[in-house]
Amino acid sequence: MASRILVVDDDQSFRFLLEEALKKEGYEVKLASNGEEALSIYAKEHFDVITLDIKMPGMDGFEVLSRMKQINPEQLVVIITAYGAQKIAVEAIKKGAFDYFTKPFDVDELRMIIRRAFECNRLYQENKALRKKLDQQMGYKEIIGNSGKMLEVLEIIKKVTDTDITVLIQGESGTGKELAARAIHYNSSRKDHPFVKINCAAIPEGVLESELFGHEKGAFTDASLQKIGRFEAADKGTIFLDEIGDMSLSTQAKVLRVIQEREFERVGSNKPISVNVRIIAATNKDLIRCVKDGEFREDLYYRINVVSIQLPALRQRREDIPLLFEYFMNKFNHQLHKTIKHIALEAMELLMKYKWPGNVRELENVLQRAIVLSEKDIINKADLPFYIQCLDTDIKVDTEAVDFTKPLLDTVKEVIDNVEKQIILKALNRTNWSRTETAQLLKISRKSLFNKMKQYGLLKEEEE
Repeated sequence: MASRILVVDDDQSFRFLLEEALKKEGYEVKLASNGEEALSIYAKEHFDVITLDIKMPGMDGFEVLSRMKQINPEQLVVIITAYGAQKIAVEAIKKGAFDYFTKPFDVDELRMIIRRAFECNRLYQENKALRKKLDQQMGYKEIIGNSGKMLEVLEIIKKVTDTDITVLIQGESGTGKELAARAIHYNSSRKDHPFVKINCAAIPEGVLESELFGHEKGAFTDASLQKIGRFEAADKGTIFLDEIGDMSLSTQAKVLRVIQEREFERVGSNKPISVNVRIIAATNKDLIRCVKDGEFREDLYYRINVVSIQLPALRQRREDIPLLFEYFMNKFNHQLHKTIKHIALEAMELLMKYKWPGNVRELENVLQRAIVLSEKDIINKADLPFYIQCLDTDIKVDTEAVDFTKPLLDTVKEVIDNVEKQIILKALNRTNWSRTETAQLLKISRKSLFNKMKQYGLLKEEEE
């Protein structure tokens, strides 16, 4: 669709001249001969840019500009003035005009101004769309759950968003600690400033200090340039210290100083740098135990634990699984161009029964796989991973169906084999079908486990 321009000028010959020049640039042009006509058209139609003459009989350009801005504060208006009337143009810009050009106009100057106006409009629309997307992605909408535990979490998050207090988020891996941190930041007064994340467990100890605080050129062998650290990058925003329980004691001491004094030094410098940053920390470790074992500073623990948010494991809020399924179904339908509408009852029962050691992250991965594999508009039991399909296998010793025509030893062997198969299945489910962990759990070798899985038909076809 062509970009639209409304030309407002009382000079008929100038209007047509301007119209021809703009049409040659590919714009769709509409004309108005005075302010009243312009506002009548503007009330009914959308225009990307308005070119507006200031001096017109009746309603002048200043009044038209003011009324258009009342309707749409973001409307881009380019003022037309007579040669030598720059003061009027400057006044119009102060009142909200984007730019101006003079009569008689230079075609190249006109092209440049109009193109710049459209580029400004494009950037504004992109930024607006990005902000809307961020608000949707980082807001409360992504924290899914109506269970009592999740409602308690949401209530705490809402209470701390517009404060600057330090927050400690605790929970198992995959429970959504980063999601909670982003919800706090993007619903706070700092949302227009950076959200900077650093995973303290993923960065080697020798590098972590430089990543957090930056370094000066020549601070160490490979420091060929000055580096800005994450704390400095997060100024006026939020820094998210993920897995803070894995941070060394020496680095903990420097983080404690930032919290207490709001300043730090880059590696290789003794010049303090002040920062205005909110700190949100997260861990899957028991920090109280870490403090008792001397692995975590007690003073830092109390500094970061001003408000604590405990995220429940998925197995502790199974009633949220149908809601999570609905959310991920819509998400992956959009991403993968699928049309899944619902899930079979037996498949949902398996999802509700499984213990989810990987929590919501594991559920997301399982559902993404199921949606990719499903050839219909429904998720069936067969679309779920094999280890979840086998959940309805319970350990039972069935003596009702004993075949007395067989020798006792043969009958006992069949019963023992059946029990052994069920025990192996239980162990596999407990370890998410990790053969190494299952073998360790059962205290047998991986080779023995493989042979028994083959014997009992627990291997996939491609593994046999």
